[in-house]
Amino acid sequence: MGEKIVGIIGGSGLYELEGLKNVKEEVISTPFGDPSDSFITGYLDNVKMIFLPRHGRGHRILPSEINFRANIYGMKKLGAQWIVSVSAVGSMKEHLKPGHIVIPDQFFDRTRSRINTFFGEGIAAHISFAEPVCPVLSECLYRASRNVAADVHRGGIYICIEGPQFSTKAESHIYRSWGVDVIGMTNLPEAKLAREAEICYATLALVTDYDCWHETEEVVTAEMVMETLRKNIETSKGIIRNVVKILPDEKSCLCGSALKNAIMTQKEKISPELKKKLDILIGKYLNA
Repeated sequence: MGEKIVGIIGGSGLYELEGLKNVKEEVISTPFGDPSDSFITGYLDNVKMIFLPRHGRGHRILPSEINFRANIYGMKKLGAQWIVSVSAVGSMKEHLKPGHIVIPDQFFDRTRSRINTFFGEGIAAHISFAEPVCPVLSECLYRASRNVAADVHRGGIYICIEGPQFSTKAESHIYRSWGVDVIGMTNLPEAKLAREAEICYATLALVTDYDCWHETEEVVTAEMVMETLRKNIETSKGIIRNVVKILPDEKSCLCGSALKNAIMTQKEKISPELKKKLDILIGKYLNA
């Protein structure tokens, strides 16, 4: 596989990792517009790291405003083979307590206005998404979390809502009745686009609150979320430092060939402009 390149999408301070060397800031242009911010690159234990604050530095961008296509395209352009999404979530189950970490293996979509594909406008592709996260990366994140003694839970359903408002109590109780484990506003578009880009993707979900279903807890506020998140970020930095040491040298998952049989449009029907626009995603299949 050559040089390992790991992308981290999360909060602004994640790239302030002890031991990160040769730190650079890179501004990336994409055919889909501007990413959330410039990318920070550096090396950790000889692994190239790429960091992107999904809401922009200073947390300026609402979940519905994130240019997910530009963010994932930028990661692809910089060579990311793995993407770890570090995300704040609410807990929908009693045993998933604030301060705990969940590595979900399934998603449920409740968004309404997200662009979550690179395709369309003259090219059709349909990826398999039954297993929406990379099993290898998820296992490595679980092991890394255990190695730093985090309270971690492997597996579960992440429900992705539109936001930016938190749920009503009625919504929260209905989501619980569906069996979901955590609730957030960002990860499903990322996971879909990362799969289309053939990049391994997994979520490190940092539980900040009990949403509003929990009768004995305070109603969730942004201040509460941010305070717990600040504490969890230090744990996530330790997990990131650990996971780069245990990622395999060669991939055994199918993420890297997700588009192999997914492009439905005949090659000769794809315009030169589209071929150029999507070259880093589909070029190897069109030129085969």
